[in-house]
Amino acid sequence: MTTYRSEFLRAVMERGYMHQCTDLEGLDALAAEGVVSAYIGFDCTAPSLHAGSLLPIMLLRRLQQTGHKPIVLMGGGTTKVGDPSGKDESRPLLTEEKIAENMAGIKKVFTKFLKFGDGPTDAMMVNNADWLGTLEYIPFLRDYGRHFSVNRMLSMESVKLRLEREDPLTFLEFNYMIFQAYDFLELGRRNNCVLQMGGSDQWGNIVTGVELARKVDGMALYGLTTPLLQTSSGAKMGKSAVGAVWLNEEMLSAYDYWQYWRNTED
Repeated sequence: MTTYRSEFLRAVMERGYMHQCTDLEGLDALAAEGVVSAYIGFDCTAPSLHAGSLLPIMLLRRLQQTGHKPIVLMGGGTTKVGDPSGKDESRPLLTEEKIAENMAGIKKVFTKFLKFGDGPTDAMMVNNADWLGTLEYIPFLRDYGRHFSVNRMLSMESVKLRLEREDPLTFLEFNYMIFQAYDFLELGRRNNCVLQMGGSDQWGNIVTGVELARKVDGMALYGLTTPLLQTSSGAKMGKSAVGAVWLNEEMLSAYDYWQYWRNTED
């Protein structure tokens, strides 16, 4: 059995949070040597996160508890595009006002799990609209688009499934993985962020970000994913499911939240 030097990876393994990692040995060495800044992105498609987001949230919590810095990335920019991962159809486009309203609701969740502040291991919250909203189309395509292979993008699970089912996939959604990869590069530049985490359905997007940073800036970045939280039928637990298990009490009472888990089969 592998013994990890870093307390963070020991906690991740002990609690069953690990699904995949781009370079487990390298990440373990880095986390054992000092503070690692890591982020998870959350798009603002609803006014609350749901139970399916609990594993990623707890990953950020364990990261902070073991002496590292969590970054919560709010997808103020990527929400306007829509992540096709695990979706059979396009997400509805939201207005600026609705995105801002959803973001305000989602922020409430994190104060219960993370300590925010200005210290070296205090959590911070950023919004990718701050950089995605200022990009110029032609310069962006010229500087970054050339690093993405359409052949590779078509092989991504989120894209391949939609094409196999002959479900529409818009050019807007097709660009999502490019923006998520650019987020990782930008956070590496701005905040010395070296690790992106997320659910296993984000693996392709995360690896694309690791590769983009290596090609453009020569940065060594890492990716780590958790298993997806699934219902008893094996479906991904998400906000689109009927009777979604919301984390904000104004959308689901504490009693109904408890009742859901009380009545769920083991």
